[in-house]
Amino acid sequence: MNRNRLALTLAVALAACAAPAFAQQDIDKVNGGIRAEAGQTYGDLETVNGGIDIGDGAVIEDASTVNGGIEGGDDVHARDLEAVNGGIRLGKRARVHGIETVNGGIYLDRGSQVVGNIENVNGGIGIVGTVVGGDIETVSGNITVGADSHVKGGIRVEKPNGMSFHWKKQRPPRIVIGPNAVVDGPLVFERDVVLYVHTRARIGRVSGATAKPYSTPTPPEE
Repeated sequence: MNRNRLALTLAVALAACAAPAFAQQDIDKVNGGIRAEAGQTYGDLETVNGGIDIGDGAVIEDASTVNGGIEGGDDVHARDLEAVNGGIRLGKRARVHGIETVNGGIYLDRGSQVVGNIENVNGGIGIVGTVVGGDIETVSGNITVGADSHVKGGIRVEKPNGMSFHWKKQRPPRIVIGPNAVVDGPLVFERDVVLYVHTRARIGRVSGATAKPYSTPTPPEE
């Protein structure tokens, strides 16, 4: 009996050593894009010169790129997504903790959820049918809180810093709160903006701008 037990113990130990490791795969590049295959699980995805493409249903930790954008399909799950020179665009039902770009737009499709903030400096921000647990912040970008979206924090458009000395020559950012959209927190504007709020939307206190109501499917063209 003792020999049988020893043999069984050794067999289990050897099988455990031979079993494949299912650790999440990190991908780190300097030059070149990264592809996260649909339905697969990854660790951190990082590149300097290249974009990041995330397939439908892929699950990742963080994704970041310096020169390149991040494109995600439907049902993507991620923690933080960051880009410096490039936009971030996700499909339907994305689940993300936070999204940040410097020079690049951000777009999320219906059914998506962001736990924290959506932030950029230059580039439009657009969400539709999306829930944002934190704030939406920009300096020079347009913001569209599309139909049926819910921002549980607020909206802030910051004043450009001293290095952005050409900002006065630019058109003011266009902020649109669409039909059935809700912004729970304050809307704070530290620079001139054009603010359109649908008559079926609900927003918090506004400072630094005067809301222009509209009742058509889209706001007036300037």
